[in-house]
Amino acid sequence: MRCDAIFITHTHVDHVWGLDEVRRYNAIMLSPIDLFAECEAIASLERVYPHIFQRHRNVNKSFVADINVHHVTPGVSIERHGLRITPLRLLHGRLPILGWRIDTSDGGDGGGVFPLAYCTDVSGIPPETYAALIGLQTLVLDMLRIRAHPTHFTLDQAVAHASEIAARDTVFVHMTHDIRHHKVDPTLPAGMRLGFDGLRLPSTPC
Repeated sequence: MRCDAIFITHTHVDHVWGLDEVRRYNAIMLSPIDLFAECEAIASLERVYPHIFQRHRNVNKSFVADINVHHVTPGVSIERHGLRITPLRLLHGRLPILGWRIDTSDGGDGGGVFPLAYCTDVSGIPPETYAALIGLQTLVLDMLRIRAHPTHFTLDQAVAHASEIAARDTVFVHMTHDIRHHKVDPTLPAGMRLGFDGLRLPSTPC
């Protein structure tokens, strides 16, 4: 079991409150884990997790996550583990967050998965980001519910953006209980589907 890197989209609690448990991967791998995020997100994590990021100030020696922090800038790629990973600017309401585009370093498709873009908690895609979403094999995209929401795509909005991006395979994520999988999934356009636990890419029927 491995966790080779952590890529932060934003620091809302439902996305980062598992950071403490990274220590179990450290124990198994016997190594620290790289974490990539924008400066503002790193500052937020340091505020929430001082025992991880300022371990020298802990009163007792503690078993805490061991993380190597790397600052990223939207549009500037990094290379790790044979992958080229590019942070993308997205909007979560008025909050600027990151999505991530992943390409293989050698330009291969990784068995039909890459290039892949992971875009969760999205309510807006800036025009300059669309250029980075061209030519995807796989798009993982936020789609919260049917009714309007100020910080997430609705079903109709997600489908419209996915249609414009035109990835070969689109998987929608971050659905609420309002989305009935067995009712909504069959109504989606070809090449689009709802995500589910245990999904493997390229996606296969559940």
